[in-house]
Order: sequence, then C-alpha cells, then structure tokens
Amino acid sequence: MRTVVMGAGRSGLAAARHLAKRGQAVLITDKRPDPGPVLEAELTLAGIPGVWGDHPFVLLEDCEEMILSPGISRRVPFVAAAIEQGIPVIGEVELAHRVLRERADGSRVLAVTGTNGKSTTTDLVAHLLNASGIPSVACGNLGTPMIEAVEAAAPATVFVVELSSYQLESTRAFHAEGAAFLNLTPDHLARHGTMEVYRQTKLRIFEGQDAADLRVVPAAHPEWWEDAPGSARTARFGWSECEAWCDASGLLHLHGEPLISRTELLIPGDHNVENALVACLLASHMGASHASLREGLKSYPGLAHRIAFCGEKDGVKAYNDSKGTNVDATLTAIRALPGPLVLLLGGTDKGASYQPLREALVGKLRRLIFLGEAIPQLKRDLADLPHEVVPGFDDAVRAAFSSAQPGDQVLLSPACASFDQFDNFEQRGDRFEMLAKTWCQPSTLA
Repeated sequence: MRTVVMGAGRSGLAAARHLAKRGQAVLITDKRPDPGPVLEAELTLAGIPGVWGDHPFVLLEDCEEMILSPGISRRVPFVAAAIEQGIPVIGEVELAHRVLRERADGSRVLAVTGTNGKSTTTDLVAHLLNASGIPSVACGNLGTPMIEAVEAAAPATVFVVELSSYQLESTRAFHAEGAAFLNLTPDHLARHGTMEVYRQTKLRIFEGQDAADLRVVPAAHPEWWEDAPGSARTARFGWSECEAWCDASGLLHLHGEPLISRTELLIPGDHNVENALVACLLASHMGASHASLREGLKSYPGLAHRIAFCGEKDGVKAYNDSKGTNVDATLTAIRALPGPLVLLLGGTDKGASYQPLREALVGKLRRLIFLGEAIPQLKRDLADLPHEVVPGFDDAVRAAFSSAQPGDQVLLSPACASFDQFDNFEQRGDRFEMLAKTWCQPSTLA
C-alpha cells in the first residue's frame, strides 16, 4: 500500500518528500507532461516515482491515502473516485498537523483564515510571539508548507498557519488552540459555487476546538460566524468596545487595557488596524504580555511588498506595495495612506480600467508617475490628473522621490503585473526598496 500525492506544487512536493524520508511508499501524480530534468533527478534520488500528464485510475488500486494539493478540487474525477472508494483524502496541512500531534513536544497551533489580510495577520502573530520570547514560525498558505515548518522547528514552537478555503476543504482532525476568521467577501466562487459554501468552508477552521481554545471573529458581522463549529471561547475584534477594539481616537485596546495608538503602527490603513487587533488576541492567548505586544506592534514593518514601510527622509515616507498588481489592490493601498501621495503606476497592463483610482485619489494626490508598458492605457484613463511619464523603473522611482514634498508618501502600488521589466512582483519590490534605502542616505540618488 502507498500514499498518492496529487499535484506537484510546493505543498505536494513537501508532503511527498516527508513521507519518503519516513520510509513510506509514496507516488506523485501531476497533469504537467513531465517534471523537468531538475525535479526528475530530485525525485529519483528521493525514491519517489511520478506519473505525469494524467491521473490513471489504476493508481487507486493500492492507495491507502491521498494527499491532495490545495489547487485541485475534490470534484476532479480522480479525487471523487478515491472518495467514493473510501480512500481518505487529506491535504498537506492535515498531514503536518498529524505529524505534529504525534510528536507531542509541547508545540501549539494558531490558524488564520479570511478573504483578505491572512498573510499579514499570520506574519504579525509570529512576529509578536517571537518578540515576546515565544518561539514561533509562520507557515501554510503564506509560503512555507506546514510540513516543512514542522520538520525544521524545535520543540514547543507555536505554528501560525495561514489557511485558504482550498486548504480547509481537506482538513479532518485539524485542531488549532487559537483560530481567527478575519472577513468574508466574494472570492473563489468558481470553486465553491456559492457564498454560503465558501463561508462554511472557512468555518472549518474552528472544527475540533474545545473550551480551552480561542475563536477570534469580527464583532461587526456575527452572521458570518454565529453557527461556527467547535466549543472555543469567542473573542471579537472591531471598532466598538469588545475584546480587542480601536476607539474613535485611534487607540487600540486589548481585554479592557489600552495598547498603543494606531499612529504608532508602521503598517497603515483600517484593514491593518484590524489585523493588529486579531494578532494581539492570538498572541495574548499564547502567553504574550501586553508590554511585549506594544513593542512588537511598534516594530513590525509589514509583510514584504504589501504597503511595507521602507524608509523616510526629510518628512517623506516610502511604501512598497509591489504586490498591488491590480486596480483593486492599489485602491486598498491608496485608502490606507493619508496622503499626499506620489503614486507610481504601471508595468504590464491587465486590461482593466484605471478609472476607479480617481475617486480614491481625490484630496490625496500630489503626482502620478506613469511607467512601463502600461503608459498608453494609464494616459488614456488618468492623463488629466497631475502626472509625469517616466518609462524606466529606476528613473521613475527617482522622479517620484524628486516630486515629493515633506509630509508626502511615495507609494509603489503599480496596479499592473511586473513582467515588462522584472521576473515577478517580488523582484520589482526589492528594487524599489533598494532605491529607497539609497535615497534615505545623506546623499541623494545619483
């Protein structure tokens, strides 16, 4: 008997490698026509056979368990056949959770889901815990597969796991000592079909919780979570008095005690105030003191490339939101900052109108900098606003800093993909941060 891993993405490969190292018979199958020479050599060395280009049903004949990659629906015929035959179908997160609980080394699990803000909240929780002297690692949908994190971590680690709805579909016995459901907006409906199915899938994060555990939910939307499974204690977050809230003056409170002003956070915007409140509830549940939470909140720079503060000079602050690869993401970044803004827009155009940016920029705009291949489309939609056209990325960033005045924010949130001048948005953001650091030096950019 063997385990079949369906999908050779990062989580599937991590699961297959783990099982092979434990001496279990494992096979990986993927729709891609071949693994490529590098992966093929690695799988051969690990003793992991692969079936490429299709998922033949004969693989189910001696299958005792299937590990399903999150990008693959349980309705795919091969998976549906496994379920019909009574073969357990779980995800890599469930496998990692099982391994962790079998280890019984004092480690604990926190979990975060929601439509938006999962990555920042997950990363912030880990930051707060580590700042408090509580060993923690962020993993899951954030980037590092949970099974890799479990393999590498020391005993008594807190695993802060970002969970997408796709990952939650394939949990069975997953249990988090603390779990948060951030928000709910339409997403992934091609997979889930309806908002109700999507909501119920998100609520699976609370399954298995008992009275000693913590359920973190938005105070303003009880309709999202009132029928949540499990028996955990509920803690709410929001903008009116509750377990974690922000008052009208911008002061964050936790369990009735003031923490810090939102102006002391390096991560801007109402959405990040909410993320911080959730993170404090979860970290406090793991034993972080209010004093350590205050210091951790003040030092958190934000997740890379997501409205991340990356320098200040002469009263001008620079923010890297290279992850803003579409208009909706850029709208979030614009709304998060008070302005005035010098906003860098452009890259590889995605075909959407840039007109929706207009309303958000009212009263906030100092200047737009148009760059990259999308310049014609940007000029079509926004040319009547104060702007400058600078095609090359480095020159555009220099122009943005030159245009800024004390009190301004220079924001890279391009509303475009990066492929005209970079391999990916991370590379684009890294370049912006390097230029920002150079600008922050006593001598200005050359």
